[in-house]
Amino acid sequence: MSEQNNKNLPQKAEKTQAEKPGFFTRVGKSISKWFRDFRSECKKIVWPTKKQVINNTIVVIVVAIIVSLFVYVLDVSFGFVRDTIVRLL
Repeated sequence: MSEQNNKNLPQKAEKTQAEKPGFFTRVGKSISKWFRDFRSECKKIVWPTKKQVINNTIVVIVVAIIVSLFVYVLDVSFGFVRDTIVRLL
């Protein structure tokens, strides 16, 4: 009876190795699945209209100008305070 069990074990191991896909097969399937998912997600993208792009661009430019003016005023103010402190000492 033990001889029969020993004979069946290697055959089962061979079957599981033969049924299991190889590394490159698994990688290939993963890559193809990724590209299919990528294509389906790209179809869901909603692009902004030309009017929205122009509006958003103007908002970004205006905010950048306001922030740069604020930083400039702070820089000049702190420079003035620093120079005043240095002159007094």
